[in-house]
Amino acid sequence: MDPDPEPSSKARAVFALGLLGFLTGAFVGGVIPATIALLLARQAARQAYEAKGFLTGSAWIRRGRRLAWAGIVLALTSLVIASIAGLLHLAGPAGADFSPGTD
Repeated sequence: MDPDPEPSSKARAVFALGLLGFLTGAFVGGVIPATIALLLARQAARQAYEAKGFLTGSAWIRRGRRLAWAGIVLALTSLVIASIAGLLHLAGPAGADFSPGTD
């Protein structure tokens, strides 16, 4: 008498946190939910493996992982762009700085 397959609640949480990390990744705030999604995905995948097929939701876990990694990449990209913009702002205009009345 095998138990009926049950959907994993952690799998949906991984997807929701991964989606939140992806949507807020460009604002750098998405790193926190994306990191939590990746940690939770490892636990959910381990539990699904130990359940030997009676916990479903592996597709939700895969999608959540992909979205979480995409959110982290977006956050890193926006940090790199912000640091380049900051360096260009600090560099200032190039060339000699003459007073307005000088020829």
